[in-house]
Amino acid sequence: MERDPPLVFNGVVIERDGCYIGYVEELPGANTQGRTIEEVTANLREAIKLTLRANRMLAERDLKQKEQSGEISPQKVTRKQISVPAA
Repeated sequence: MERDPPLVFNGVVIERDGCYIGYVEELPGANTQGRTIEEVTANLREAIKLTLRANRMLAERDLKQKEQSGEISPQKVTRKQISVPAA
């Protein structure tokens, strides 16, 4: 079975006062800092994972609250995993 290639994000690294800060253009909240570009790059990989995980948890909590409040009917909700090949 062939695997989809990984998604590729645009990381921006800026040198500031002898250290580096980095963020992911497509993913607000995924940002970090480090002493080297390599450290920032590694930290950005982790920030991407953590931000996606946190966003998923927040979305699941929001959906559950809407179902419990009656705002939406659980019978009308379909959840699917969607695979997206890298652009």
